[in-house]
Amino acid sequence: MHSPLDKPVFPGATLLMPYSEGVPKILVVDDDSTVRGVVADYLTAVGMQVTQAGDGAKALELARSGEYSLMVLDLMLPYIDGLEVFRRLRNENIDIRVVILSARGEESDRILGLELGADDYLTKPFSPRELVLRVQSVLRRTYEMNLSSTRNEGTQRKLVVDGDLSLDLTSNKVTKSTRPLVLTSREYDLLAYLVTHPDQVFSRDQLMNAVWGSTYGDHSTVTVHVRRLREKIEPDPAQPTRLVTVWGRGYRWEPDPERKLD
Repeated sequence: MHSPLDKPVFPGATLLMPYSEGVPKILVVDDDSTVRGVVADYLTAVGMQVTQAGDGAKALELARSGEYSLMVLDLMLPYIDGLEVFRRLRNENIDIRVVILSARGEESDRILGLELGADDYLTKPFSPRELVLRVQSVLRRTYEMNLSSTRNEGTQRKLVVDGDLSLDLTSNKVTKSTRPLVLTSREYDLLAYLVTHPDQVFSRDQLMNAVWGSTYGDHSTVTVHVRRLREKIEPDPAQPTRLVTVWGRGYRWEPDPERKLD
């Protein structure tokens, strides 16, 4: 029988990045107290402040406080399951990054979690060291986005108009045919990266590194987000003409001939 854990020791662990608002506060949600404890130990070892919750109801209560940068979320929880916790937080526009950690490793579960807007998805048994790296990757990306937004405050807006799509890179807003387009944070990150690098082919490895800030993620994460973007931006998602597949290599953004940059 596999254990879900490595030995709870992280020798020489150090912070790999600066944090934008002091020590990151992380909410670890799992009904197994041993798993919670080990995850908390590893995250604390790299300088994070950790709060634990053992059920979905408590997780919702804590997440709604707005105090936490990121939540490590199990799916099989007492009272309220993890996916329902996630749905409620998204419906209430609670600003918290989510890394799902679950024994439910079926592709349908991973895809559903990613479609709801999860930043990453790990299955049990798992390596706590890998979990730490993925959490740091999500926080690093968030830090970089916040820093970029701060630098852009008060400056001229950066706008890309590509066909019927308009991306305001200063406010992170997207419109399609003048109507606001609802995207998850990762969908926006991926779209913005591709649109600002037109005619370039990127492998899934390159997109994982550029958009998710890590090479440790599951490649299905990129595939799911590409499919979701196509459903929102392509006239016919089954026959994409903008976010196209370059077989054997990756994906490329096909710019509109009258593309404009402001």
